[in-house]
Amino acid sequence: MLNIRNLLFGRRKYLWGLILLLLISVIYVAFSTTGSEDFDIARREVLLRKIGDELLTQSGDNKSRVLPVKKITENEYQISFENQLTFQPDSLVNTTRRLLAEDPLARDYVVNVLNCDNSSVAYGYAISNNKKDDIVACRGRVQPKGCYIVNIKFKPVGINTAKNGYVLGSLSFLAFVGLIFLRYVKPRRTLVDDQNTDTVTLGSILFDAKNRKLVINGNTINLTGTETRVLHIFASAPNQAIERSRLQKEIWEDEGVIVGRSLDMFISKLRKKLELDPNINIVVIRGKGYKLEVSS
Repeated sequence: MLNIRNLLFGRRKYLWGLILLLLISVIYVAFSTTGSEDFDIARREVLLRKIGDELLTQSGDNKSRVLPVKKITENEYQISFENQLTFQPDSLVNTTRRLLAEDPLARDYVVNVLNCDNSSVAYGYAISNNKKDDIVACRGRVQPKGCYIVNIKFKPVGINTAKNGYVLGSLSFLAFVGLIFLRYVKPRRTLVDDQNTDTVTLGSILFDAKNRKLVINGNTINLTGTETRVLHIFASAPNQAIERSRLQKEIWEDEGVIVGRSLDMFISKLRKKLELDPNINIVVIRGKGYKLEVSS
């Protein structure tokens, strides 16, 4: 019973350690992606300001200012200007497409050029990650000089989705690492090396489980790890039938595979090593399993 408690405690300890590792990792990923998000937003605003600068240059204005970029909503921005300007739709489309290609999160967006006085749409178009879905009209027509505001709205799949993807991807990876970790660190059950009883007397044979050997009349016979586990199960219940399924489950389940004839092979090897004492034998109980017979 004490061994079972220790085993459960050990597994519980590793489990809590893994949970703590996951929590720390998630917090780290959350903060790191938040920092990355702030950087991406700042970089996007610089790109938008550069769009405004090129529009002024194309309009023949090299002196007036591009006013501070306004963030209207989570994914919507406005570029405004100090003075009036004119623009060509083709140049505006090419400029936004070229510069926003440097923003990895700007895959789909809609551009509307608004009149300052009434916010009516003077010109608009939509750019998609899939070029065949682009919507661009009125190309080749020069727009009259006036006060304009360029409104750019991004499809809300960028920063937040990427952040969630990083977190979920990290969790999946850590869960996989955790499974591998638990697979190799979990304590072996049924291993006799962990038992408090180091030796068991079976007739004239001394079974030294800790050192994996049998001592018979001063002679030592070495046992393999699997042979030790098999004999320990028998030694814990001498002269009692042990079901074949129990032996297979307790000996090979932790290995992840059970080979049907392996048990018979190890039973046969144990019989040969126990032959020095005629009062000990492993017999077959038909339809049930095996029994270690120890005669007095």
